[in-house]
Amino acid sequence: MKDSISHFEIHSRFRNGIFLLSIILLISVFGYYFYPKQVQSDQNFVELTNFQNQIDSLKLIASQEKKKYQFRPFNPNFISDHKGYQLGLSPEQLDRLFSYRKQNKWINSVSEFKKVTKVSDSLLSIISPLFKFPDWKKKSAANKHFSHRTYEIKSYAQKDDLNTVTAKQLQEKINVPDFIAERIIKYRNTLGGFASDIQLKDISGLYDNQRKKIVSLFTVKTPKQIKKVNINTASVNELIEVPYFTFETVLEIRDFIKQNGNISSFKELEKIEGFSLEKIDRIALYLTLN
Repeated sequence: MKDSISHFEIHSRFRNGIFLLSIILLISVFGYYFYPKQVQSDQNFVELTNFQNQIDSLKLIASQEKKKYQFRPFNPNFISDHKGYQLGLSPEQLDRLFSYRKQNKWINSVSEFKKVTKVSDSLLSIISPLFKFPDWKKKSAANKHFSHRTYEIKSYAQKDDLNTVTAKQLQEKINVPDFIAERIIKYRNTLGGFASDIQLKDISGLYDNQRKKIVSLFTVKTPKQIKKVNINTASVNELIEVPYFTFETVLEIRDFIKQNGNISSFKELEKIEGFSLEKIDRIALYLTLN
């Protein structure tokens, strides 16, 4: 019995080998759990750093763009509520500006802006360098001293008849473009002859300066004979003969008279929806009130 060998007895060499193997396995386990995490952590740190750098770069660009926007020149006629708040304008000052613009009036200088808004000199000195008015306005102001009349004014007897002038004469004497000269003659023929010089206002593309120059050398000496009609009693067919009325306009006029009674002043036509008094001086050539 003493000589029998236990099945669980391990030789000393095997014990040393098992112990060495256990150490290697233990080191491997620790290496697996700790070393990869450290590498992964370093990688994450690098990625986060790059991401943060990108965010900082975008913030810097946005800040620069915002700064550029704040100092970008603008037309003071189009200040919004938000823009006015950024500039430091009070609600009362903005209301004065908006009320002025609703009258279809324009601010064309720093002094006008101050006069309309009543802004303080200290604030005006800060924001006025940002004002940008249209280039044509600057040129107009720069050349204002050249705006005096440069054409001859003839007496009635010296003027030629506007109803007989040719397109060639208008080009040579007035220096209007050929297509404008042709347009004047064509419109004159459509009317059957001008009844008054003011009908030149109807010519599209004819500038006021050119029109004034034309009437300084020409005038209507043989006006078209117009049989005026009473706007209060005229029929639809009679009113439709007025060059400035459309069929819809005539019906609106007749309905207005039915609802409100006779028209006593041409200015009353302004009460008709869609009717403009812009051409009333020419319309009045064809109408009477009584």
